[in-house]
Amino acid sequence: MTKLISIADCSKHVDEEVQMHVWLTDKRSSGKIVFLQLRDGTAFFQGVIRKNDVSDEVFEAAKSLHQEASFYITGTVHQDERSHFGYEIQISDLKVITNSEGYPIGNKEHGIDFLLDHRHLWLRSRRPFAIMRIRNMIFKATVDFFENEGFVKFDAPIFMHSAPEGTTELFHTEYFGGDAYLSQSGQLYGEVGAEAFGKIFTFGPTFRAEASKTRRHLTEFWMMEPEMAWMHQDESLDIQERFLSYVVKQVLDNCQYELSLLGRDPKKLEPAAEGNYTRLSYDDAVKMLQEDGRDFKWGDDFGAPDEAFISEKFDRPFFIVNYPTSIKPFYMKKNPENPKEYLCADVLAPEGYGEIMGGSERESDYDTLREQIKEAGLNEDNYSWYLDLRKYGSVPHSGFGMGFERVIAWICKLDHVREAIPFPRMINRVEP
Repeated sequence: MTKLISIADCSKHVDEEVQMHVWLTDKRSSGKIVFLQLRDGTAFFQGVIRKNDVSDEVFEAAKSLHQEASFYITGTVHQDERSHFGYEIQISDLKVITNSEGYPIGNKEHGIDFLLDHRHLWLRSRRPFAIMRIRNMIFKATVDFFENEGFVKFDAPIFMHSAPEGTTELFHTEYFGGDAYLSQSGQLYGEVGAEAFGKIFTFGPTFRAEASKTRRHLTEFWMMEPEMAWMHQDESLDIQERFLSYVVKQVLDNCQYELSLLGRDPKKLEPAAEGNYTRLSYDDAVKMLQEDGRDFKWGDDFGAPDEAFISEKFDRPFFIVNYPTSIKPFYMKKNPENPKEYLCADVLAPEGYGEIMGGSERESDYDTLREQIKEAGLNEDNYSWYLDLRKYGSVPHSGFGMGFERVIAWICKLDHVREAIPFPRMINRVEP
């Protein structure tokens, strides 16, 4: 019996007759030969039908196929070094399942707005296919890394009643007669988990209501946020470096085909997989901007152009450490050597992509945190449970968050972050 395989498994079945179920992405014919560009969700490759090798019915069926037709094929796999994938199939039989005309996304250039309006179909194309496959590998690498490090997966709620960061960035909703907000971050709840299990990571959707028309900001995106009890900031930076270099290495080891579909040079990612990330102080970063003639003073927050300028100086991710307290959230621990700074850090990606991760040592003292909540203008009653973590069994602890779509945009070298959005929700649309 002919074995049913996926395109991705072709290397294991060279010169064997196999069966596949596929969709058509493109077609051309040359007299007595029809060339079919095929996909099955695992990869793209070419199928060839020669008139002399099949029945007239099969040959005519192949010639009449339209884009995104679905069908079964039977044939023999051969190596083909001319293609990205490296294999093709000589088709001996074909059975059509559906063959509709008028597929709206043709094999030509389309504007981004048109493609987003047809996002539910655009995902079938090579570029979003490659991005989503790499996204899946980053997800797998993330889970593998933290499980190997002894972390527990800890789920934070989607609805929350208090803000980890700016209250103006929350989506408000009524929740059975009370006020609730879509999660801005799972971090505060992650700290609950850390004091119960030692080391945890949350991983889920988060929402920001800030009005933004930049390539870097989305109203809905995914965050990965570890929290670690009994850990100071320097130890957290070590884990962040090991984690990010592991993720990049997994992409390089397992996604060469997808990177080639995107035209992404893997050599640009190799330094990131090696580790050895620079730890640049906020003070030194400010000097770099000032020496370039930029109107930037100590205490200012970095904008995307500032981050892009600094990151162009590095061939791999790097840390900017110890930001002013005035531009970071209330829950961070102040630097004992300079109380105007927090013990915190952002990770910036090279090639102008800017911040992809951020974290800090958390303030572990009850009275100090209570005062910082007041200074931030927040309602202490909303954080009574969070203060309890400092009242009962408090320990030094640290954590960080990774913006999943930002990391994907950098690894895939995307011009705008929208290509990394997993679902066709129009709420995610921002200008490039």
